[in-house]
Amino acid sequence: MTVFRIPFSLSLITLAVASCAVHAAEGSRWQQSPAGVSQMAHGGVGLIQTPTARMAPAGNLSMNYSDNEEYRLWSVSIQLFDWMESTVRYTDVRNRLYSDDPNFSGDQTYKDKGIDVKFRLLQESTYLPQVSLGIRDFGGTGLFESEFVTLSKKWQNFDFHLGIGWGYLGNSGNITNPFCELKDSFCQRPEGYNGRGGKIDYDQFFKGPASLFGGIEYQTPWQPLRLKLEYEGNDYQQDFAGALAQDSSWNFGAVYQWGNFDFDLNYQRGNTLGFGVHYKMNLHTVSQYKVKPALRTIPEQITRTEITDRDALPKALLHEAGFALQTAHMTDDEFVIYGQQLAYRDHDEAIERIGRVLATEVPAHIKRYRVVNYGGNLPLVETVIEAEQFIAATRYDSLQHEVKSTYIRQAPEQQTLDYSSAPSQTGFFAGSELFWIQTFGNPEAFYMYQAGVFANAGYRLTNNLVLNGTAKVTLLENFDKFNYTVDAQQTPLPRVRTYMREYVTGSTLSMENLYLQWQDQVLPDVYAQAYGGYLETMFGGVGGEVLYRPVDSNLAIGFDVNYVRQRSYENEFDFFDYKTFTGHVNIYWKPEFLPDTQLTFNIGQFLAKDKGVNVDFAKRFDSGIVVGAYAAFTNVSSEEYGEGSFTKGFYLSIPFDLFSLRPSKGRGRLPWVPIARDGGQPLNRPSTLIDATEQRSPFYD
Repeated sequence: MTVFRIPFSLSLITLAVASCAVHAAEGSRWQQSPAGVSQMAHGGVGLIQTPTARMAPAGNLSMNYSDNEEYRLWSVSIQLFDWMESTVRYTDVRNRLYSDDPNFSGDQTYKDKGIDVKFRLLQESTYLPQVSLGIRDFGGTGLFESEFVTLSKKWQNFDFHLGIGWGYLGNSGNITNPFCELKDSFCQRPEGYNGRGGKIDYDQFFKGPASLFGGIEYQTPWQPLRLKLEYEGNDYQQDFAGALAQDSSWNFGAVYQWGNFDFDLNYQRGNTLGFGVHYKMNLHTVSQYKVKPALRTIPEQITRTEITDRDALPKALLHEAGFALQTAHMTDDEFVIYGQQLAYRDHDEAIERIGRVLATEVPAHIKRYRVVNYGGNLPLVETVIEAEQFIAATRYDSLQHEVKSTYIRQAPEQQTLDYSSAPSQTGFFAGSELFWIQTFGNPEAFYMYQAGVFANAGYRLTNNLVLNGTAKVTLLENFDKFNYTVDAQQTPLPRVRTYMREYVTGSTLSMENLYLQWQDQVLPDVYAQAYGGYLETMFGGVGGEVLYRPVDSNLAIGFDVNYVRQRSYENEFDFFDYKTFTGHVNIYWKPEFLPDTQLTFNIGQFLAKDKGVNVDFAKRFDSGIVVGAYAAFTNVSSEEYGEGSFTKGFYLSIPFDLFSLRPSKGRGRLPWVPIARDGGQPLNRPSTLIDATEQRSPFYD
C-alpha cells in the first residue's frame, strides 16, 4: 500500500505532468539508430520476447504495456546508470483466476509481480560486441525466472544479437548447459516457486536446460520504423498459463516511433498476434518551463546609501531570490542575513540571486555577505560571499573567476553571528496536504485507492519546542471493496503492520498524529530531537534522535531510540496492549564511486522486535527526480515472515518544481510496496533529523 502526499497549493499543478519537456540524452559509443533502442514485451531493452545487450541512454524511463493472447504485461524500465537497467512488472494471466474461491477474489484473473535487472559487462568497440548479463523475475514467484548473457554488434542499419539463456529463456534446451560440463549440480534446475515468493533463489541461477536465442533489428530508411526478427529459446511447454502451442520458434515484428511513444506489432510462436505501447522520457533532462524574475544587473557605478526602507530588502530578496528574510545585521565590513530559501532548489542559482540583490542594496564598504539558511528553527548552512570578487565575476570583469568560486559553504559560526537578533518563532501555524493512498494486486480489485486531505496545525511554544497535529480527511476511495481485513496467514510475529486495512478504513475523519517535539543543535555538526505523543497511524510513544552531519560531507551518522505502543484502530485515542522498544544506528553514505547515489543503513530493532538492517539505495537524476529501493534483512526467516519472504519496496521522489511554472521547493514521494507484512518494519516517525538537516549536505534538494 502506497501513500503520495502533495502540498495543497500544488494540487492542480501536478496534473500538468504531461507538459514536462523531455530531451534526448547522449547515447553510448556505438552508433545508435536514429529511433534509439526499443522495449521487449516483458519490459527492458530487447527484441520481442528476448533481451539484447543494448542499453537505453542513462536516465531513460520507459512505461510499457504489452498484450498477447495469454498475457497482459505492465512494466516500467529505468536505466539507472549507463551500465545498469532495472525493470518492474505486473503480469495479468488471462486464463488463470486469482484464486479458486469466488468469495475471496470473484472472477479476477491472476496477477504476478516481477523484477528484472541487466548489467553491461563490455561496451561495443570496433571489433568487439557489446556484452550484457541479466536476471529476469528474481525475488518473485518465478513465473518468468531466467538468467542470460547476450551479445550485440551493429553493422550499418542492422543490429545483430546472440544470447544464451537459462530458465524461462532456455526451456527448449537447444544446447547443452555449458556449466553442466563443469559440475553436475548445474544439470538440473530446482523447483522455482516456494509458495511465498519474494526470495531470491540463488541456487537456481544458470542451472537446468540452456538455449541459444538471437535476432536482427533493422532500421528502415523511413526513420520512425524498425523491423525485428528473433529466434527464441523457450518452448512454452512449462508456462504458468499452461502448455502453449508453438508452431515456430521465429517471431517477427515492427516498431513505429511517434514522438516519445513507440507502438509495436508482432507475430509470436507462429500463431499469436501481439502488440505494445511504450512511453519513454529521460529523468536527467525532463524539465518545466519557468517564469521567474530576470537576474538583477549590477551596474558599473552603484549608487548606494544606508538602508532606510526596512521593507525594501526583504521584498527584493523574496521576489528575486526566493529568500524569506527573518532578520539582518551589519558589522564594519560584513552584512549578515538570516532566513529560509523557499523557491530555488539549485543552491548556486539561489546564492547568485541573493548576492546580486545585496550587491546593489547594501552599503559599498561591505566586503563580505553572509547568508545563513534556516531549516525550520535550525540554522543549518552559512554561505560566505566575497563581495568584490562576486561583483567582478557577475560583471565578467575577470576571466579567472566564476561566480561559484567567490563563495563558500560552511557551518554557521555560532561565535561570530548574532543569533540573538533573530525574531522569536512562537505562535500558531497551519497548513494542508493532499494525500493519495494506492494499493496494487488486491484479491477484491487489482487497483484500489483512497484520497483526501491531511490538515496540519500546531503551536510553537518556543523556538525549539512545538506541538504538532495532523487530521486525515478522506474524500474519495474505493476501499469499501475490501471484503476481508486481517489475512489468514499465521506467523509468530506480532501484527504491527498487517492490520493496515482496519486502520485505513476506520473513519473518514481520523487523527493521523499529535505530538510534542523539541529540536536543536547541541554541538558543532550535531543535532538532536525528542518527541512524544501519537507518532503515526499505528503507534504512539516517546523517542529521541541524535545526528552528526558536517556540511557537504558524504557521510552522516546518527541513532534513534523509541518506546512505543500500538494504537487502537477501534478508537484512535486508545491503545492495544502491544508495546516495544525500537531504534537504530543510522548511516547515510554518498559513495564517490556511485555518482549521485545515497546508501542508507538502519541497523537495530524493528517494531516486531526483530533485529537486523534496512538497506536503502537512492539514485538522483539531474532533474532532481530520485528513484530508490529498499530491503530489510532481519533475524526473521522467510517462513516466519510469510508471503514475500522479507520487507522490500521501491519509491519515486519527484520535485514539485517539475510541475510548477514558478520555481518552488518541496517534493512528493510515490512508493510501491509489493507486499507489506510485519517483519523489518520501522516506526514511521513524524520527523527525522536527516530530513530536517537536508541543506547541510543536499541530496534531495
